[in-house]
Amino acid sequence: MLIGLALSLLFPLLAACSTKKDLNDPANRRTLKIGTLYGSKQDETWFRQQFTDMFELTHEGIDIEVVPAIDWSEQQFEPQDKNGRQKQPDPLEKAKAIMTGSNPVDVMIFDMNMLSTFANENLLKPLDPMLKEDKIDTAEFVPSVIDAIRDAGNNNIYALTPTFMPTALYYNKKIFQDTGVTLPADGMTWDDVFNKAKQLTKGSGKDAIFGFSFNQWGGSGENFWDIQNYVAPLELKIFDDKAEKMLVNSPQWEKAWSTIYDLYKAHVFPRQQDMNVDQPMTDRAQYNPFQGQLFLNGRVAMTLGDYGMINQIQQFNDNADKLKMKKLDWDVVTMPVHATVPGVGGSYSFNSLAGINSKAQNQDDAWEFVKFMNGKEWAKFKSRSTYEMPSRTEFIKEREGMHYNVKAFTQLKPAPWMGSSLNDQKLYRERPNLNMMQQLVNNAYMSVFQGQKSVKQALQDLETKGNDVLQKIKLNPDGPLEGVFDDVYGPAKPMDSVQAEAVPAG
Repeated sequence: MLIGLALSLLFPLLAACSTKKDLNDPANRRTLKIGTLYGSKQDETWFRQQFTDMFELTHEGIDIEVVPAIDWSEQQFEPQDKNGRQKQPDPLEKAKAIMTGSNPVDVMIFDMNMLSTFANENLLKPLDPMLKEDKIDTAEFVPSVIDAIRDAGNNNIYALTPTFMPTALYYNKKIFQDTGVTLPADGMTWDDVFNKAKQLTKGSGKDAIFGFSFNQWGGSGENFWDIQNYVAPLELKIFDDKAEKMLVNSPQWEKAWSTIYDLYKAHVFPRQQDMNVDQPMTDRAQYNPFQGQLFLNGRVAMTLGDYGMINQIQQFNDNADKLKMKKLDWDVVTMPVHATVPGVGGSYSFNSLAGINSKAQNQDDAWEFVKFMNGKEWAKFKSRSTYEMPSRTEFIKEREGMHYNVKAFTQLKPAPWMGSSLNDQKLYRERPNLNMMQQLVNNAYMSVFQGQKSVKQALQDLETKGNDVLQKIKLNPDGPLEGVFDDVYGPAKPMDSVQAEAVPAG
């Protein structure tokens, strides 16, 4: 009995060792099929460098086959319609095809927009049991990253990502110190930020200082895309869940548009023409590669930026003496939040989510790859990226020689992006013409900023126009629609008259 018991305990250990050894045994070669949304044989080298080379180097028994859902090299030869346009394939449907076909991929690498659909349609294998079995503690990852993945997977983990791209609020210390305004802090509300921005705005022409910008390039707030980060945490919708009725003519939307427009009128935001005020006009003037980037040039006090913006700041400061410009004294805090939605702000970009296809023919190697891709060894190398932040908290640190509030990038839960819900994704797939609605909204928004309509009138007109267009789209989901973008907002008022209405800055 003792011998039998000893052998019964020994055999599983030997089997486990054998299985582990087989993963690296060149004599036991297997192929692991990895799917990606876009690619081609021409750029496969880049994909392999980013995702598979290290794995193949350490797993000699596994060969990697890369399978793009949409092959760029083939797509460019698709026929064009009479207007010279090529029909664009649906990335989601193409991804499903390589996951459910007769020879499905084992691993799928994708972005956050598809996670909910993959999870709800049972296209991915839940990773929670394997994480538990291999004693991988998700607490070692950025909590907000894991929370976002769980939220998209109905409280399950269907994919992991080694890196992500967060956003934060960058600010110029010197502008604050010169004006005596208290420096920004983590956890500020949008009202806090805008109040500071108004206090910081001063001057005119090339001496103008602007309090805030939604982006680092200028033209802030002038089109609807600029304020997506502002309204995203509020989860305001353009139309209802059936895409039959507009929801824009509401107090919440009116307040959001009015808030931004009032700040725009007061010239708290830089406008497009402000970017080129001090543009050199002679051939002998020294070229400035940062021309027009008003935050780097010390003319914007606060701006939204992603993690990769640190690269530009570092490059600017390293070359400031050559450009005969002052170095930027800066820091960063969390994205602003709305008082009604505390702890939620900004956006995370997940472009390297890796999940196991539920129909994978090589699930053991697939898990080995996903585990390796999100392990500490991989994170150590990926932490050197100057564009993305590692998901493992152990490897998040300031850049060498720089000092800033690096925790600002990870403290908030990302806000859901407009149109990213599972229902919205389904609607847009079934009715491609719904993509016109974003442009329709932008046209109405611009009618306010061009002085054509008040916020209230523009929203009322948008409701009327939008309801009509939604019904046309319902009847004609993907065919040509006439007259959608006919101008219904009246004659444009000269911009000078709009600017004359602005509250004096200072």
